[in-house]
Amino acid sequence: MNEPIVKIRGLKKNFGSLQVLKGIDMDIDQGQIFALIGASGSGKSTLLRTINQLEEVTEGEIWFDGELVNQKLPHRQREAHLNRLRQNIGMVFQHFNLFPHLTAIENVTMAPLMLGRVNKAEAIEQAKKLLDKVGLSDRGDYYPSKLSGGQKQRVAIARSLAMNPKLMLFDEVTSALDPELVGEVNRVMKALAEEDMTMIIVTHDLRFAEDVSDHVIFMADGLVVEEGPPSLVFRAPQEDRTKSFLQQVFND
Repeated sequence: MNEPIVKIRGLKKNFGSLQVLKGIDMDIDQGQIFALIGASGSGKSTLLRTINQLEEVTEGEIWFDGELVNQKLPHRQREAHLNRLRQNIGMVFQHFNLFPHLTAIENVTMAPLMLGRVNKAEAIEQAKKLLDKVGLSDRGDYYPSKLSGGQKQRVAIARSLAMNPKLMLFDEVTSALDPELVGEVNRVMKALAEEDMTMIIVTHDLRFAEDVSDHVIFMADGLVVEEGPPSLVFRAPQEDRTKSFLQQVFND
């Protein structure tokens, strides 16, 4: 039996005296799509950020592709370890984080060129294919200021895909968008799911989570309260806290 691509054991994260994650265990197999749901402040985004070490772990272990992510290493070795790790883990944020002085195509080609993975002609060719994949083949020469929120987010997804990651992390990627733009980003994520990209999606959009994921985790107060296939978690939740959360969200 294959090892999970992501394995988390006893994960805890403190910010000062505040404990945000209180002991998380999780296994994610290659090709699985996990949706993390729960109220704001439940620890979902912090969990996501520990996986690629944007937040350091207080206690516990995170394994990615057979390697311990949160190794205690001297500074220079740690930097090399994290750089290698992040080449294989794409992350898309709520607020795009595009470079405003670069065009869409330049944003997408930047990382592969900096890392010397491809030459410029190859990088541009790949970027054109990725922009086409996210429905933006006609926007390559546009600067971020000339793009809508949904278009910026799709460029951000293309930029992450340019590294050919083994895992994609999506942190509330539609929550800053106008409602009419949400669908265009969700469609791109759904297409990635159909290609068996391993994905962890933090989202408040429960209908999208139900539609696209094959495993749902409901978090509250830094703990996994309930998890399982979306059909069970959404249609037949076992825990009172899950029932209460779903009632509140679906009745809003």
